[in-house]
Amino acid sequence: MYKIFNFIKMQEIKIIECPRDAMQGVKQWIPTEKKIAYLQSLLRVGYDTLDCGSFVSPKAIPQMRDTPEVISRLDLSETNTKLLTIVANERGANAACEFEKVTYLGFPFSISENFQMRNTHKTIADSIKTLDYITNISAKHKKIVVVYLSMGFGNPYGDPWNTEIVLDWTNKLSQMGVNILSLSDTIGTANSADIKALFTSLIPAYPEIEFGAHFHTDLNGWYAKVDAAYVAGCLRFDAAILGHGGCPMANDSLVGNLPTERLISYLNKQKAPIQLNSLHFESAYNFSKKIFL
Repeated sequence: MYKIFNFIKMQEIKIIECPRDAMQGVKQWIPTEKKIAYLQSLLRVGYDTLDCGSFVSPKAIPQMRDTPEVISRLDLSETNTKLLTIVANERGANAACEFEKVTYLGFPFSISENFQMRNTHKTIADSIKTLDYITNISAKHKKIVVVYLSMGFGNPYGDPWNTEIVLDWTNKLSQMGVNILSLSDTIGTANSADIKALFTSLIPAYPEIEFGAHFHTDLNGWYAKVDAAYVAGCLRFDAAILGHGGCPMANDSLVGNLPTERLISYLNKQKAPIQLNSLHFESAYNFSKKIFL
């Protein structure tokens, strides 16, 4: 097991635990009671944010159809961890905004036209209109929008990709008032050079935006990706215990998430300031083995 240390709080690293991303591709139904118990164990760890569910069509993501019940039954009285849910359209945003417990609405926005259609059945132009609606209704309900820039490091669908395209879209999203932007390695093909180039360009250019990294990766590639992002100044990382999950809309064979335990090990070696409870993490780590059989 990985030991977690507490360091003086400077620019504290934000770890976003993503059980939603881990569970959404599981075909066998995970009982609601089991989900709630697992999420409750994660809330005790001390993560900055818990990506706990999604308000999307149950036909598209059947595993997440009980998100409203799950959120309504989570106890946040003894945690500072904030809840994030994924929304893909106006209906989902309206539903998420009804929950006071939800702080963040995550919106998947792809710079790949083909993947945006595959993921949300909308063109990029239509998705921009949807995002505009989501940012407006979120502001009214005092929610914060997190945009996931999917295919942020390349795509296999034939659409043009280069770092200039990512920079251009970041500028457009900034003008729309997006303050948290997570660059997503949706298919797990990001390389260190592109990661470093993007974060070293974006972070100083947009000080008003909090940039994050959402890496899908195999166990051979995680270190280089995390190291490149961290050295370039990224302080926000999405991860999932044991690396479960990945995007079910991307490939037939899922590329898993960045394993939380490996991210923590890396950050400890860097003496990065993180604030997590080691005993509760170990408990949640063991619980995850009962969820993902």
